[in-house]
Amino acid sequence: MITDKKTYKSYWLADRLANSSPIKVSIINKFRKLLFPDYIIQFLYLLRKTEYSKNCKNGVFGKLSYFYFLRRFRKLSVKLSFSIPINVFGPGLSIPHYGTIIVNPASKVGKNCRLHACVNIGASGGSSISPILGDNIYIGPGAIIFGDIVVADNVTIAANSTINKSIRVPNITVGGT
Repeated sequence: MITDKKTYKSYWLADRLANSSPIKVSIINKFRKLLFPDYIIQFLYLLRKTEYSKNCKNGVFGKLSYFYFLRRFRKLSVKLSFSIPINVFGPGLSIPHYGTIIVNPASKVGKNCRLHACVNIGASGGSSISPILGDNIYIGPGAIIFGDIVVADNVTIAANSTINKSIRVPNITVGGT
């Protein structure tokens, strides 16, 4: 979770590196962004800026900046069909494609997670307890992860898989139901 400006900058840098966004800003990159905006990078920027505003800014100006970034974040979320709440993902979140992504606000995901389109991470059966995913998780397109489960580090979840039991063994690939 972002707790100060230094961690905000490290999260934002990790997200940009995970999404292969250029770090150095040149005139060519600025011109390219004008003609072909990268909405996923804009979404990640607004996600981290909203997290920073909510967790670190106090007072009237802090509340105003939080609501300003939250409004922009929600507007872009609807445009991209992402339902990703703040303070869920660690640094290095990678989203390679547009498409429906739904994440429960009670879920926790470690660093370097790669989410593809049509992923659903949530609770089950009216429970409010959501999955806890470790670091370096790859979630393929159409994967569904739900329930009171824990997924270990370095796990690959194959496309169209349904995960409803804990995966405690690290460094494996899981597929199917």
